[in-house]
Amino acid sequence: MFWDKVGNWFSTQGPGVLAALGIVVAGYLVAIAARQVIRRVLQRSRVDATVTAFVAGLAYVAILVMATVAMLARFGVETASFVALFGAVAFAIGFALQGALANFAAGVLILILRPYKVGDFITAGGTSGTVREIQLFSTSLMTPSNLHAIVPNGKIGSDTITNHSAFDVRPLDLDVGISYSASIQEAVRVLQGILTSDPRVLANPAPQVLVTELGPVSVRLLVRGWVKRMAEGDFGVIRCELTQRVKEALDASGFEVPMPAQAVLLQTTPPAGASR
Repeated sequence: MFWDKVGNWFSTQGPGVLAALGIVVAGYLVAIAARQVIRRVLQRSRVDATVTAFVAGLAYVAILVMATVAMLARFGVETASFVALFGAVAFAIGFALQGALANFAAGVLILILRPYKVGDFITAGGTSGTVREIQLFSTSLMTPSNLHAIVPNGKIGSDTITNHSAFDVRPLDLDVGISYSASIQEAVRVLQGILTSDPRVLANPAPQVLVTELGPVSVRLLVRGWVKRMAEGDFGVIRCELTQRVKEALDASGFEVPMPAQAVLLQTTPPAGASR
C-alpha cells in the first residue's frame, strides 16, 4: 500500500521535481559559466581587479536567484509576492544607503574609465593631492602638506577632475609685474634668459614671456616654461627657485616691481558748522 502511494506520487509529481532540479542545476552551471566569461572579458579590457570580481560575483548571484525563483514557480509557489517583497527590501536598503551607493557607483566608473591612476597628482572634489589608493567608495590622496585626505568618490564624480600628471610635460607659469616706464623688450630678454639657462626647463616646447594685462599699477607678464612630468613636490621646488631667480634678475637689471599704492587724505580743519 505504501509503495503504491510512493509510486503514484512519483508518477504525478516526479516530472515536476525533476524539472525543478534541472532548473537549479542548469542555473548553477550557467552562473559559473557567466562568471568566468565576464571575468575574462573584463580582464582583457584591463578593468580593475576589484570591479572585475564584483561584477562577476554579482552576475553569479543574480543568475542563482533567478534559477531559484523559477524552481519555486515550477512547484506552483506564487512568486509574485517574493518578487514584490524583494523589491521593497531593495528599495528600502537603497534609500537608506543612497549616499554610499552614489559613492560606490562613482567608484565603479572611476575604476572603469580611469580618469586618473595611482601616483597622479589631481584636483578633484575640492582637494588636491597625489593619488595613493583608489577604492570603490573613496579615493585616498596625499596633499602637498603631507596630509592624508580621503575623498568620497561621489564627490569626485560630480565635480571637475583635473589631472596634472596626464601628459609627459606640463607648463610652469609665473606672473610678473613691471612698471609702465620699463622696457617690455628688455624685460622679456631678461626673463627669457632665466628660462633658457635652467636645464630643467625644456627647449621644446619653447619657453615664452607674454604680456597678459595692462593693470592699474603695472604691466603683467606671463613667464611660462615647460618641464617634464614629476612629483608635485619637485614641481613646487622648481617654481620657488625660478621665482627667486626672476626677482634677483629684475633687481640686477634695474627693473622696479610696482606695488599698489593708496592715498590717504587727513583733514585737519574742522568742517563748516562743526562746534568748537
